[in-house]
Amino acid sequence: MKKMGLQAADIVKTELPVDQESVVLPDGVGTGLVLVDIINGFCTVGAGNLAPREPNGQITRMINESTRLARIFCEKKLPVMAFLDSHDPNKPEEPYPPHCLAGSDESNLVPALKWLEREPNVTIRRKDCFDGFLGSIEDDGRNVFVDWLKNNQIKAILVMGICTDICVMDFVCSTLSARNRGFLAPLKDVVVYSGGCATFDVPLQVARNTKATLRLDTPSLLIYIPAAGANASCRP
Repeated sequence: MKKMGLQAADIVKTELPVDQESVVLPDGVGTGLVLVDIINGFCTVGAGNLAPREPNGQITRMINESTRLARIFCEKKLPVMAFLDSHDPNKPEEPYPPHCLAGSDESNLVPALKWLEREPNVTIRRKDCFDGFLGSIEDDGRNVFVDWLKNNQIKAILVMGICTDICVMDFVCSTLSARNRGFLAPLKDVVVYSGGCATFDVPLQVARNTKATLRLDTPSLLIYIPAAGANASCRP
């Protein structure tokens, strides 16, 4: 299974213009941090149907890195946005089993990040779908994420969270589409930090024996998507 995953990653690297890069973000205004679903329902052992069944190294690394960077952003009073998966129990999100129901502890930030709720520079958005961009749309058509970008004049965002290949990817794809259409000015750069991301890594036997468990074994990549015409330095 791991060999197949590595082969898939090699194919992606060959077919798509995606490279692992070191990116230096501006130290000052214009940079925002986006945390995607770093909540109990996806990260805390035994917390729910989609939570890990045992301690998971990549999730631990993601939590440690997100906590470290969130503290840096908050110390510098830079804008942070945290998306929290939060579902209406009467609106199932197929093909997934019930998870992160609104009002449950599953939909709350992991203990290491609970302090973010008290930070004045942090915007918390509870969403009821994979995609934080779409999940930011209010009934009146206003988009909380777009307002956050524009109100803070954000030119670059650093994205991290779980799951790399579901909620993180969907959010990034929607954000890129909107940016490319000119809807998100002054946003230019979107950076996904692989060291701050994680995805499902359910033991094979558990996956086979658990009806409501999904297995996704996809290596994470660092993806830097600069604005058109921008230069990105690539370092080994």
